[in-house]
Amino acid sequence: MTSRNTLLSRIMQIEPLRRHSIVTLTAIISLTAIGFLSTMYFAHSVGESVLGAYFLFLAYFNTLNLLFDGGLGGAAVKRISEGREKNEYFTAVFVLRVFLVGVSIILLLFARSILENIDRSGAYSWLFIALIIGIFWNSVSNGNYGSGKVGLNQTCGFINSASCVIFQVIAVYLGFGVNGLAGGFVFGMIVATVIGFRFLDLKLKKFNIGHLKSIFSYSFWVFLASSGSLVFSYADTIIIGYFLETADVGIYRVAFQFTTAATFTTTAMRTVLFPKVSNWNANGELKMAENAFAKGITYSLMLAVPVFVGGILLGDKMLYFFYGESFAQGTQTFYILLVVQLVNVFMFLQTMYLNALNRPKESFKVTAVAAAANIALDFMLIPVLGILGAAVATLITMILNSFLAYIILKRIINLKLEFQEIRNVVIASLLMGLGVGCYRILVPLSNIWLTLIPVILGSVLYILLLLKLDTNIRDEVIQIGKQIGL
Repeated sequence: MTSRNTLLSRIMQIEPLRRHSIVTLTAIISLTAIGFLSTMYFAHSVGESVLGAYFLFLAYFNTLNLLFDGGLGGAAVKRISEGREKNEYFTAVFVLRVFLVGVSIILLLFARSILENIDRSGAYSWLFIALIIGIFWNSVSNGNYGSGKVGLNQTCGFINSASCVIFQVIAVYLGFGVNGLAGGFVFGMIVATVIGFRFLDLKLKKFNIGHLKSIFSYSFWVFLASSGSLVFSYADTIIIGYFLETADVGIYRVAFQFTTAATFTTTAMRTVLFPKVSNWNANGELKMAENAFAKGITYSLMLAVPVFVGGILLGDKMLYFFYGESFAQGTQTFYILLVVQLVNVFMFLQTMYLNALNRPKESFKVTAVAAAANIALDFMLIPVLGILGAAVATLITMILNSFLAYIILKRIINLKLEFQEIRNVVIASLLMGLGVGCYRILVPLSNIWLTLIPVILGSVLYILLLLKLDTNIRDEVIQIGKQIGL
């Protein structure tokens, strides 16, 4: 116990931004690993059709959650992070969310015939339960996140996902299929809400019309911008479910999920930097935000580039052995989605910065154009190219979104990149790819174990090469190691 407390105290001595980044990245890697392993189990246990039905449930839930949340979550984080009248803003958002979910339940009852796919799968009733539980989970999560408790928020997110997966694995093993998967999703939110609430410092407090006006002035544009982001995340899934089979949805979403391994650091940077940038903007410290942007891009590419190279070389075999023969049909789609994740590094951070710098209107404008183009391209390409068409549509519109966000953001702050560090990342990735490519030529990848070997060796080779090439990264790793006593 003493050694554990000593390690914790050393970790707490690390500079806050760096410490939060480490905690967040660790949580994201752990969550993604759990997600990958559980999806592999589900793919082999229930197949692509049941998985497709569950992915449709998630798509509908997240779409409805956004529509009836109205951007309140983003507004809550923004206003609470500014540090003024936090309890009043927290209460106002909670009351509004209860009202909107109540309205959403009434509308869902009348829209049952429209949601034919989700109704036929047997998960329709879970939408109501998930939306109700989501009120409390989102309120607690946003309250802690806006208060600057990034590490706690990530820990609760980990608990949410871990509890969800444990429940789902047991339920699938017992034969509950889609209902078990949807029930696990709800169970995870309940557990994380209970734990997160214990550490919530905010209290319910009387608010006034001024708080509502302040929330709506921000949430309206966040809602519209988030709607665009939601299009990129779930419109293709819903449209695939409309034109194709649920099995195609399962194959597409598995390929998409697999590529998210490239976004660990991007997600960590977005999560950690938003409240920081918001605070820097409120206090006129834009220089700090500019430096953080450059560092955020570098750290995001540090993972995205080698994952892209390794995915191109090994993606077909990994899909075949990890998920099953039917999922290997999504190999070409997987390659396109790997490129999408590279573009995401810039798009995600740029749009996050626009919101954190209190420019949600500008964020909406660029996202709306790209989202409209994405829907149009989905309807044009999916009937012709299938799931490959969805991936191509996403790539084209992601590039458009990133370009438009860059044009606007560079007018607000001085955008710069760490070209030397990025060059080192690219060189290390290419050399790693050369080694992995030679392995594949010499060793036939005939089973999962022979496929895992180049993944592990490639990771080790890339890390050693990067530490050798980049003294700044090496020095930072050494500094963190010393601070925690390694």
